[in-house]
Amino acid sequence: MTNEEIVRRERLSSIEKLGVDAYPAGSNRTHMTGDVLGSFDDLLASQNVVIISGRITAMRHIGALSFLRVLDGFANMQVVLRKEDLADAYTFLVDHLDVGDIIEASGSAYLTKTGERSVLASSVAIAAKALQPLPEKWNGLQDVEIRYRHRELDLISNPESKARLTMRSKFIAAMRRFLDDSGYLEVETPMLQPIPGGASARPFVTHHNALDAEFYLRIAPEIYLKRLVIGGMEKVYEIGRCFRNEGIDYSHNPEFTMLELYCAYAKKDEFIDFNEELLRKALIGATGSSIAQIEGIDVNFGTAFPRITFRESILTSCGIDIDTLKTPEDVEAAARSKNLKVDFAGALGFGEYLDALYKKTGRAAITSPTWVFDYPVELKPLARQNPADHSKSACAQLVILGAEIVNLYYYELNNPIDQRARFEAQETLREQGSEEAQFLDEDFLSALEHGMPPTSGVGIGIDRLVAFLTGAPNLKEVIAFPTLKPKVVDHAAIDGE
Repeated sequence: MTNEEIVRRERLSSIEKLGVDAYPAGSNRTHMTGDVLGSFDDLLASQNVVIISGRITAMRHIGALSFLRVLDGFANMQVVLRKEDLADAYTFLVDHLDVGDIIEASGSAYLTKTGERSVLASSVAIAAKALQPLPEKWNGLQDVEIRYRHRELDLISNPESKARLTMRSKFIAAMRRFLDDSGYLEVETPMLQPIPGGASARPFVTHHNALDAEFYLRIAPEIYLKRLVIGGMEKVYEIGRCFRNEGIDYSHNPEFTMLELYCAYAKKDEFIDFNEELLRKALIGATGSSIAQIEGIDVNFGTAFPRITFRESILTSCGIDIDTLKTPEDVEAAARSKNLKVDFAGALGFGEYLDALYKKTGRAAITSPTWVFDYPVELKPLARQNPADHSKSACAQLVILGAEIVNLYYYELNNPIDQRARFEAQETLREQGSEEAQFLDEDFLSALEHGMPPTSGVGIGIDRLVAFLTGAPNLKEVIAFPTLKPKVVDHAAIDGE
C-alpha cells in the first residue's frame, strides 16, 4: 500500500467518525449536468440553486479559492469553492478531498474572471471516497492491459472508450426498434445446449451436476430459432451472447454478441434489401448519419452494396477459377501455381480448402461493404443448395475490409433428408479430427420432418460490426469486459500486507 493510499484511508476514517452527511439538504434545486451547458446563460441569469454530482478529475488550490474539475457522466464541469462562502467547511474539504472522490455540490451558476462556466458552491458533500488514485491525469490511461482489465478506469480516463460503448448501446437499441416495427418478435433460446449447433465452431463444454449430463455453451441460436419458425412464429430474432472456444485476437473474443433473425416466405432480393435497411437505420440511430468513417474512408450505408460471388472474388483477386477444381489437392496445386502462401494446416475436406484460399485471396481483397454470394455447399451445412448450381449454397455474406460482418441465408435448408446427409458429412469430418464440424441433431431433424416453410435467415456479429463502425483497432475496444487471461493472485502477499 502506498503512502497516498494510507492517507486516503485515514481521510475516509475521519469523515465517517464525524458522521458527515453524504448529501446536502435542500429543495427547489436544478440538477445540473454537463449536457445542459447550452442553457448556462439562463441559469446564470436566474441564479437558481443548482446541483452538480460527479467525480473529481483535477483539483487546485489558490489561497482561499479551490477549483475542482468534476466529471458528471456527460462532461467535465468546474466547481469553485470559496472560503468566504463555505467558512469552516472550506478547510475541511481542502484537507479531505482527493482527485477521484465523488462529490455533490450545490450552488449557483458562476462565470470566472477568465470566462469559464462554473458552479460556485454553497455546500459540498463527499458522496464516495476514492481510496486509490486515478491514472496520471495528463496522459490518460495508456496501458492496454489495464484498460481492458479495469474498464472503469478506462472510462474515467479515456472519453473515446465511453463514446464507443455508448454508440454500441444505441446501435443495438436502434436495431431492436427497427425489427420490432417490422413485425419481428424478440425471443430467447437456450445458452446451455445438449448439442451445439448453428455454426461450425469449437464449443465450450460444461457439466450439470443435478442432471449428471454434459452441456455446451451455445455457439449460435440458429437451431432453436428455426424450431420456433416451424412452430408458426414466422418472424423471430434474438440478440444475445454466443460462445466459441477458439483463439483470441484483434477480431475474435470467446464470448460475443450476435443478432440472428429468421423470416418465413421472404423473397431473396427483398430480404437482402431489408438487411441493408436494418444496418442503415441502426447506424443512423446510433450516430445520426448513414455514413461511417472506417480506417479514414467514408463508407456509405445509404446506398446498395455491390454483389459478387465467392468464385468471382477469388478469380478477380488471384486468377484461380475454383469451378475447375475438384479435390483438396487441386486447391493446393492451384495456390502453388500462383505462388500463394495459403495455410491449409488443419483443413479437412474440399470446402475447408476452398475457404482457406478464399480468406487469403478473395476476402482479403474486399474493402468496401460487399455481398459475397454462393459459398461452396460444404461450408454451409444449414443452407439450401443454389437452385442454379447445387455445388453452391444459397447464402451471402457482407464483407467489409476483409472481415465477414453479416452471414445471410436467402434460402435456409428445409429438406430434412438433405439436412441429415449434410449432418452425416459433418460427423465424418469430426471423426477425422475436425473440432469445428457440426453435430448430428436428431431433435432438429425431427422438427424439420414436420415441415419448415421457406425461410430466410441472417446472423450479425454485433461486436465486430461496431468495431468497424467506430474505427476500433481491436474487438476488445467495443466489449465492456473482454475475455482476458486471469491474473495469478498472490494470497500470501495479501495476507502479509
